[in-house]
Amino acid sequence: MTAQPGPVPPDRPASGIPVRVRPEIAALPPYKQGRQAGAEAFKLSSNENPFEPLPGVVEAVAAASAFNRYPDATAGRLRARLAERFGVTDEGVHVGAGSVSILAQLVQATCSPGDEVIFAWRSFEAYPWLAVLAGAKPVMVPLAEGARHDLDAMADAVTDRTRAIIVCTPNNPTGPIVTQAEFDAFVERVPGDVLVILDEAYAEFVTDATAVNGLREPGGPPRANVVVLRTFSKAFGLAGLRVGYAVGHPRVLDAARSTSIPLSVTGQAETAALASLDAESELLGRVAVVAERRDRLAAGLRDIGWAVPEAQGNFVWLPTAGDTVEVAQAFDEAGLIVRAFAGDGIRISVGEEEAVDKVLRIAASVVSDLPEAHRARG
Repeated sequence: MTAQPGPVPPDRPASGIPVRVRPEIAALPPYKQGRQAGAEAFKLSSNENPFEPLPGVVEAVAAASAFNRYPDATAGRLRARLAERFGVTDEGVHVGAGSVSILAQLVQATCSPGDEVIFAWRSFEAYPWLAVLAGAKPVMVPLAEGARHDLDAMADAVTDRTRAIIVCTPNNPTGPIVTQAEFDAFVERVPGDVLVILDEAYAEFVTDATAVNGLREPGGPPRANVVVLRTFSKAFGLAGLRVGYAVGHPRVLDAARSTSIPLSVTGQAETAALASLDAESELLGRVAVVAERRDRLAAGLRDIGWAVPEAQGNFVWLPTAGDTVEVAQAFDEAGLIVRAFAGDGIRISVGEEEAVDKVLRIAASVVSDLPEAHRARG
C-alpha cells in the first residue's frame, strides 16, 4: 500500500519546497559565481589570476596523490609556515577552504538570531547571506562618494546587537582601499567586544602606500577584536583549490574552528599553498604585471569618459546603475564575460593582455549613450 502525503501544515511557506525550511533561507537566492566563458571568450567575471600556477605548484600537487587518506584537519604545515611569516603562534593562524569559509565561521561563532552584522554596500555579495545564514540581520551601510567605505557611518550604525563588522579593502567590487589611518580611527570607535573582520583578499595587488595592512607588523593585528582574512585564490592563483587563512587572537580563531566543517581543506590545497609561498619572487613579478595592467585599463576607461573609482584590486568598476544589464550584454556579445550587478554596476576583472584593448573598445562604444552620472566629469 502506497503511503499518501499528509496535509500541508498551515505554517508551511508557499515556496514550492517540500519540507519545512527557515523562511529567510527560502527567500535567499543562492550564491552565483561569475559566468563561465566559452573557448573564444575572455572570462573577466571572477577576479581570477590570468596566469597559470606558479612554478613547482603543479608538480607538488601531483606528488601529493594520497587521495585515499584524510588530510591534516588543522593544515598544520601551512599554519606553521604562515605563523612564522607573520610573527604569531600557530594558534594565531586558521586555515580554511577559502577565506569566505572562515568568514562564515566567524559570523556563525559570534551571531545569534536577532544580532547584527555591519558591512558597506555594495561590497562582496556573500556578506548579506552569510549574516542571514547565522540568523543575524545584515546592516548595509551605503558607500560614500568615490565608492569608498563610509567608516564613520559604519561606526555610527553599531548598536548593542552588533556582533561583527566586515571591512573589505580593496572593496570588492568597486575597488577603493581603506587607509591605515582611517581603519585605526574606526577601530578606536568600535567596542572592544565587537569582532572587526578585515577582509584583505586582494591585498597583494595594492600599490597605494596609505592602504591599511592588517599584517604590517609582526604579531598579527594590534587589537584582540580584529581578525585579518587573506586568500591564496587571487594573487597566488589557487582559486580552484580553495585555501585561505585568518590571523588573529587564538581564542577568537578557536571559536571559528569550532564552527568549521572538519577536513574541508584538502592535502593537495595545503601542498599547493606551501609550494606557492616557495615561489614568492615569481609571484611578486606577476602581481606587478597585473597591477600595471589594471592601472592602464582604469586610466583608459577614464580617458574615454567612464567614472571609474580608484582601482586597487585586480578589477575595475563601471558605475552603470540602471543601464547595467544592457551594457553587460554589449560586452558579452563581444566575447567579454563580465560581472554585472543589476542596478549598480559592472565589475571587470583584469585578465589577459589581449583583453585590455577589447574592453576599452567596447566600453568606448557604449559610454556616450549613458546618462551623465555614469561618466567622468571633465
